[in-house]
Amino acid sequence: MFIKKSFPKREITQILDSRSRASVWVHFQCMAVVTNPVPGELHPECALCCLFHSSPGCPVRGAMVTKKKTVKVEAVVLDKDRRDKLIVSLSVDGGDEWIRQLAQTLQDCLALTDPMQQIQLVKKAGSQLELLSEEETSRGPLLQACLHTMALIYTSLLAKNPLRRASASALSSVPDWLQEQTVICLSACLSDSLSTVGSDHSSYSHLIDSITACLDAFPLGERCIHRLLAEVLPFLHKALSEYLQLNSGLAGRHVVQAQLMHSCLAAVKASMLVVQRSQELISAALQAVHPHCTLQLTLSGLLDCYTHILTDENFLQAVQSTAGMAVVLLTRSVMGSGDRVAAVVAGLLQGSEQSGECAPVWLTQSCAGLYDSGRPAGVSLYLCHGALAMLNWRGATQGPQREQLLLLVPHTLLALDTSVKESSTAMVVARVLTLWSGAALESLQGGLSSPPGLLHDSLRGGSELQGHLLEHVYTHWEHPLDGVRHQTRALFKNLLLLHQHSSPLAFSDPYRDPYFTQLTHNLLGLEWHQRGKYGSLACLVELLGAGYLLALDPQLPSRLLGLMGDQTLAPYASDLLERLFVSHKAQLVEEGGTGGTEAGMERWHQTWVTPLLQVLCRARLDQTTYILDYFLPKLLRCSPSSLAHMVQALQVTPPCSAGPPGSRGALGALMTCLRAARAQGVVQSEEGLWGGLVPLFLLRQALVHKHDQVRMDALGLLCESHRRTEVLTSQEMELLHHFLPSSLNSQSPGVRQLTVSLLKKLLCRVKDSGQSLQKRLVQERDQGQKDRDQHILDTYKEFLCWLCESLFGVLLPGASFSTCLTALHLLCQLAHLFTFNTGSDDVFALGEVVTPAQAQNVLYCVASNFLEVKQLASALLRQLPPSAVGLQEPGRMQTLLQAALDLSTSTKPFDSVTAAHLFNLFLRQPALPQALLLCAQEQGLSFQPPALTQAFEALTLETNTLAVVQYLLLCLKAEVVKAESSLLLAAASYPLYGRAHCITAALQQLNTGCLTLTGQWRNVMSELITVSYRMSDVVSPVVQSSSPEGLIPMDTDSETSAGLQRILQEIQPRDTNDFFTSVRELDTEPSGQENGPAAPTDRPQHDSTGGSGEGYRVTAQMVLVCCWRSMKEVSMVLGQVCQSLPLQTSSKHSDQGLITEEQVEGVGLYFRQQLLQSRHRGAFELAYVGFVRLTDMLRRSGSRTLQQLPGRWLTEVLQEVKSSDPSSKLCATRRSAGIPFYIQALLSSEPKSSSCGLLKMTMRELTALAMPSPDRATDQTTVPQVHALNILRALYRDTRLGENIIPFVSEGMQAAVLGFTSPVWAVRNSSTLLFSTLITRIFGVKKGKDEHSKENRMTGREFFTRFPALYPFLLSQLEEAAASVDSDRGQVILHPSLFLLLLVLGRLFPSPMDGSSSPLGLAPFMPFIIRCGRSAVYRTREMAARALVPFVMVTQVPSTIQTLLEDLPLEAGPRTQQNHIHGILLQVLFLLRSYQTDTHRPQAAGSDISQALRPRLWLASRQNLCLVTRAVFVDVLRAVCGPLAAPVGDSELKELREETLALLMASELVTPGGPSAVCGPPGTTQYLLSLARLALSASVESPLLWGMEEDGNTSRGPLLLGCLLQCPHYEVRELALGEVLRRLERERDEEKGEGERSSHWPQKTIISNLTTLALHEAHPQSLAKVLQVLSVLSVNSDLLWRDGLRNLTQTEVLERVLTLAEGFAHSVELHCASLTLASRLVVHLVHSDPQGVAAVACLGRWGALVSQSCGVEQNAEVKMMAAEVLVNATPTLLTSPNLPLGVSHTVSLWRGLFTLLQDEDQDVRDRAADFISNLPTHLLNPDVACVSVCPPVALDMGVGLLCQLFQLWGQVPMGILTLTEWLLGDQEQETATAEATGLDEEDFLFEKGDLNLWAEPVQWARLLHRHLGVLFKAPGLTALNQNQAELLRLSSQAEALSLATQQALEGLPALPQFSCTIEHARLALQQERATLVLAILGTLRQTGLSG
Repeated sequence: MFIKKSFPKREITQILDSRSRASVWVHFQCMAVVTNPVPGELHPECALCCLFHSSPGCPVRGAMVTKKKTVKVEAVVLDKDRRDKLIVSLSVDGGDEWIRQLAQTLQDCLALTDPMQQIQLVKKAGSQLELLSEEETSRGPLLQACLHTMALIYTSLLAKNPLRRASASALSSVPDWLQEQTVICLSACLSDSLSTVGSDHSSYSHLIDSITACLDAFPLGERCIHRLLAEVLPFLHKALSEYLQLNSGLAGRHVVQAQLMHSCLAAVKASMLVVQRSQELISAALQAVHPHCTLQLTLSGLLDCYTHILTDENFLQAVQSTAGMAVVLLTRSVMGSGDRVAAVVAGLLQGSEQSGECAPVWLTQSCAGLYDSGRPAGVSLYLCHGALAMLNWRGATQGPQREQLLLLVPHTLLALDTSVKESSTAMVVARVLTLWSGAALESLQGGLSSPPGLLHDSLRGGSELQGHLLEHVYTHWEHPLDGVRHQTRALFKNLLLLHQHSSPLAFSDPYRDPYFTQLTHNLLGLEWHQRGKYGSLACLVELLGAGYLLALDPQLPSRLLGLMGDQTLAPYASDLLERLFVSHKAQLVEEGGTGGTEAGMERWHQTWVTPLLQVLCRARLDQTTYILDYFLPKLLRCSPSSLAHMVQALQVTPPCSAGPPGSRGALGALMTCLRAARAQGVVQSEEGLWGGLVPLFLLRQALVHKHDQVRMDALGLLCESHRRTEVLTSQEMELLHHFLPSSLNSQSPGVRQLTVSLLKKLLCRVKDSGQSLQKRLVQERDQGQKDRDQHILDTYKEFLCWLCESLFGVLLPGASFSTCLTALHLLCQLAHLFTFNTGSDDVFALGEVVTPAQAQNVLYCVASNFLEVKQLASALLRQLPPSAVGLQEPGRMQTLLQAALDLSTSTKPFDSVTAAHLFNLFLRQPALPQALLLCAQEQGLSFQPPALTQAFEALTLETNTLAVVQYLLLCLKAEVVKAESSLLLAAASYPLYGRAHCITAALQQLNTGCLTLTGQWRNVMSELITVSYRMSDVVSPVVQSSSPEGLIPMDTDSETSAGLQRILQEIQPRDTNDFFTSVRELDTEPSGQENGPAAPTDRPQHDSTGGSGEGYRVTAQMVLVCCWRSMKEVSMVLGQVCQSLPLQTSSKHSDQGLITEEQVEGVGLYFRQQLLQSRHRGAFELAYVGFVRLTDMLRRSGSRTLQQLPGRWLTEVLQEVKSSDPSSKLCATRRSAGIPFYIQALLSSEPKSSSCGLLKMTMRELTALAMPSPDRATDQTTVPQVHALNILRALYRDTRLGENIIPFVSEGMQAAVLGFTSPVWAVRNSSTLLFSTLITRIFGVKKGKDEHSKENRMTGREFFTRFPALYPFLLSQLEEAAASVDSDRGQVILHPSLFLLLLVLGRLFPSPMDGSSSPLGLAPFMPFIIRCGRSAVYRTREMAARALVPFVMVTQVPSTIQTLLEDLPLEAGPRTQQNHIHGILLQVLFLLRSYQTDTHRPQAAGSDISQALRPRLWLASRQNLCLVTRAVFVDVLRAVCGPLAAPVGDSELKELREETLALLMASELVTPGGPSAVCGPPGTTQYLLSLARLALSASVESPLLWGMEEDGNTSRGPLLLGCLLQCPHYEVRELALGEVLRRLERERDEEKGEGERSSHWPQKTIISNLTTLALHEAHPQSLAKVLQVLSVLSVNSDLLWRDGLRNLTQTEVLERVLTLAEGFAHSVELHCASLTLASRLVVHLVHSDPQGVAAVACLGRWGALVSQSCGVEQNAEVKMMAAEVLVNATPTLLTSPNLPLGVSHTVSLWRGLFTLLQDEDQDVRDRAADFISNLPTHLLNPDVACVSVCPPVALDMGVGLLCQLFQLWGQVPMGILTLTEWLLGDQEQETATAEATGLDEEDFLFEKGDLNLWAEPVQWARLLHRHLGVLFKAPGLTALNQNQAELLRLSSQAEALSLATQQALEGLPALPQFSCTIEHARLALQQERATLVLAILGTLRQTGLSG
């Protein structure tokens, strides 16, 4: 059986850990079944499972048994002679009738070959044996022959064969009187096998499996083993010895080595089982016979083998661990189970022979290797595990040695903590510790300790051992491996139980136990970013209950819900939340009894459900994602009845309440809760649901809501169901009709995937419920029910047809990528669940729905630039009816094939991908060879396709693939020949990569395991490899040059192509690697003219013109793309060939393999050359992909030569790196180009289950090379060092190496830090890159923008425990660096490594859970970090201050600050060192800020820093001449006196604030003099900004705290703010304005909904200052800020504007602001601010004088500016501002019946709004869609009242609303003309755009221009056409007769456009959808528009309105 620990779901889903992104897998197969285990003792199989999984006990006691794999049944296969002999022996006469029947049964069994029939006969034989009676049966030769036959059958079968188990069952059924004879027969067969065993590996394995099977719940087999003990044990010893000898010669052959390891494991386990089941026999034999008997020698030999395995680190951990158990088991078997065994095992653990004196001498001698002081560290680990698994720890009292051994084990394991490097070993340590804690718990519960105090004292909380174990827990609870964290949590839980069982108080009343209380407080005091905290708290909840924690921290639920927004913390927080609310509910139910349950549930809802609903309604959507995934389903599972409470609570809030911006609101929360409940099966969709709990109109609103998550929740509520056969109601189908059209075009990949996933669930419901209805229809007799069922089926068919037509209908030219992707996904799901067949009996067959036009649209999707669309379209085309696709038509097939061939030579890279997909479509068409032959004849090629002998699908596919590959290869060969003569011509007209890509794609479609045309394939593959090498030779000079881009002139005119040709000739792959020593320069040739033509070359001139006179404009981009893409495709071809095609080896038949070992090795050498010499990243990165495929194949191949190639190549390249110098062929760019990739591929292919010998050898070599040489840096040492650093960086970044790379992090960090001391720039550069990679590898990927986030930090204990070698290194380096930073000497000395040291140390922090003393403590670092604050370098002082913060625990911050402040001088003096003062002040400032943001800071400390601060206030006054230190001291004062808590008493704080204000009023900011001039001394700006922040804190941020009144113009608050606004430094003004703006916005948000402002701030004088500043401010940023402030102020009141002495009118102000907006269009911030203010003024003008506003001339300017800001070309910020303006102007200007702006300007604004609703930026679209919320109520549809809708729905509603307004304004004719003009489009602009796009495509390959990938012009045109049709029915249409001229103009334009478009389409080449996709889509759109306009005008003519 397979044993696996049931990990929590979160542990399984988080495959990539947040820190190392490496996962661990441990897989172990149990080969035995536990039979009657010794009480309290682990079976060896179970013990090993406990080690390599997570169950601390026997798996039989609760581990999860997973589903068994299907085992293949094989028949009994005997050689002919033996079978004939058996049949003869079974045919002898004699015996009773029963025996003859048994013999006949066995004869029949041997004659059969079907294993299933043999099983039946063996079972029959077993039942016949059972019926034999001793009295009636003759014991003749026939019975003996029957028993012998059954024994032979049993021993000849494999262990896992069910037939063998049936044989064992049959043999076990023999009657008691026949058992001995059966055992004799079985023993004879097994003995015969043991004596005749061959020397091959497989025969050993088979026999070992037979021995194991005999002990596997087979009593007769066990007796047989006992009988043959003298033969079995020597055989196992012999097998193990030979295995060990064989292993020494398998270096590099990982597959064979892995098989051997498995065999070793089986042998060790078999020997353990034999010894365990034969203990009595062994003990008796050892005591009865001569000391040097055979048995003793055998056991001694086995011990020798076990010792060898334990001390050889090349063995897998599973084998070593089993050997550790075997040593202990054998020792116990020899010495008995007394106290002496514990003494011997303790001696083995300690490596002390004195402790093992009581053991026999031979036993001690056999274990001599285990007593060796130089043994590996893992030996003691595996022996510990053996002792725990093999000794009995439960039961009666035993001797003191057993207790000492039990206490010795954890000390031995904890000693390994700092010496263990491999993460897999750390996992084993964690699991063995957990196993020990379980054993200790069993010993306490079983009363092992005789005096109760001996063991209890050691295991009680607070003891030394408990302290060390807790430190281990705190060190490892955030380990990168899930398994280690899981085991650490289990250990912590067991430690709590150990304390509870060893302490009487903890056992009787755990709530009052001081140890539990202190531990809980400590854990709650930890910061929440530490993930280990959650599991530990969960253990406490399990032990003490949730009420205990809630009493200590009532805000715990809200706090944990707030953490659910963090992806890394959400699984842990949700797990703790689940433990809490489940425990809390159980406690409340228990406390309440039967009567108080309702009150208890109300408390439970208040505690858990109410905070959840608040978060769902008000939090941002991205913060609630994980609440929905992890928390809400668990809550509903715990209490399904809580759904009613949720719905009721949400109904109290109006469902249309939107909540804060970015939140889902009450409607979204309601959908979320209902969806989760339905998915959990809490809610069923009965008829009353949608009309009961959820009104239908609410669901309709939610399905088109603006927020994606709300829409998805509503869709999930529709689609997800607990029953797959639940019938889909008509209401649900109607709701899907409402949802689908507006939701196909989603830019979010997650939303698209979720939409498809949910609709797939719904379609599965349709299918399953439809099948259920069909079955019921056949069986149903009630005609009424049958009619109802038939009606549902008909409704289903209609719904599916509508869905297909809707999805096919959006696949039009010009459709957006997201629409195509979603539609194709859904169509593929329809094809998968239903069928598109025609004429099928299936009710849901949808083939008739598909029209040829729709199929062609799918085919044209293959031409999309997006790969996923191509793939989906190709897959769908294979499912569509062939008649609709039309590939059977010869003409159609020929045209498409020619298009594919043309695309394969296109210069646009994505065209070759399109060609490959087209070829893959053709591969299943029988007519393909003939079509290829026609193409070859047209091209004049000699091509003969392979003949198709039989027409079945597999052979057709193979034949067609061969034909395509042959044809493309023929073309490619000819093109390579031409490219060899002219690379320029190839780049311009037939780049080689397209053909190669198509060949690779065709080969990928092939099933290479069953090819029939092997001879032809072999020739083709050989030719393909040769051509690939030639392709590479053509392009390699470019990609291997020192600068592929730089050496090619970037010219676009054909005159310079000759010069380009000359340069290409000069580039040869003979560059030397003098990258570090000299500069490579191009040879220049003297020329008579500076800009004249280049010198002529030997090549003919037609090379650059194509030979036809037409000049090609060959750009450098084209040449470079041609070269590196060709290299890429060569790599992919060769990688595909090696990976997928069968190999020709000596062990295979010659007709099976297609490629030879020599070809494979040649491909490897090719990749080696490319990776080691290419300089273009695109080339060597893709060569790496191909090389990875090759190395994977080499590892898996059966060839010994090929298996050893990676090891050989690795050794060679490392030797080359070591000896590299400037003349080496290795590519020595600054990042070593492809060399790291080469080594990375070789190492990552090494099997993870191996010992990773190559990785270890490579890392040792590279770290030695990366270290600085003791000699002076020379070229011979620099180049290898740079290579080593770059290779190390690549290896540390490679996630496939996983945790195997972690043991080498310490050496890599040392190399990176020491590399900074090198004088060579290249070494320092590579060291920087390596250091950055290591920081990410150690501390995890940065989670946000905060460089110093607590999530990317680690406790010092954990860091130095994982990397112990870094402790002395970093300490010594820091000490050395700190000694050089003393600034007293007046010179700057910058230690090279100081920045790196401070960066590393700044990411460490002490944990409050750390012990007081630790050998790896952080305290020794602090003095040196503080000393670094004296540096003369500003940045160093700042980094030292930042690095100090994490080293000071929050409880020590006040005392540390006081100590630092006391180092500052009390007065100015001549010896004052300003650098020293500045460093100390920075450290104080950073400590203060950290203290104030810490959520778990203690109460005000005893030390008061004000006593140290006040005497040194002179540092903030003018007495201090240094403005920089003055500024920092002011920042310190602001931190202490500000609103955040500081370690200062209240009375002292008030005095300090008064003194600080006095300093502020006397400063240069208020009092003239000093550095107030714009150009002051250094530090002026910094000082004034610090003063300004302090002044803003006192006057704006928290004036009441500082004792300032805000009323009155004479108070200090307005005075300070006025001084700031009038300061000559713009930085100060900008800072002040920013703070004013923040306060105003904060007050606006708080007062929203109150109607009027409750605050009179700011005062009139400040407003006057602001308006004056707005008119005269010169600095753009400050001007933008003041305009933003005035925009907020002008919302609720008219501002008084004054220019000098004159008051300005609102119109004058508007003109000035508009002038600003027009003049500063280049400044986004200023333009947006001025236009926003202008919009506020316009709205005020309209409100104040609705009639007279039309006379204001500048309103047109404003409307034009807003319309211009809506343009596609505008910046996103400008468009967002325009959307804000239009949304706010909707009720006043856009929908006003008075038309204050006039109809033309109003319509222009509506056009701008519609443009924004189709913008590519989703935020812009969403903001523009908010105009729906601002519409007047009389214009609103009741179904969408005050609800935000998604942009497509808002666009549709907006156009409909505009049509309604045209009627309201009486402007229906103008409305029709306007919408018709919009429908026709702006042709001039589109033509100009198309020309620009065409130019870009031709000249610049990668310039895409401004593309809108979301907008769909065709859908916009159809939308306008639909609304025009509605507008025609409006009254007032007759007035259109007055606009005949306009109608005629539109008609002529539409006709001209239709004619021009038709001519242009006819002028395009065949199948323009593939050859010129963009141009065809543009023309198709124009044709659609012209057609719709002509249709509109035709309708008008029919009505008689247009004459």
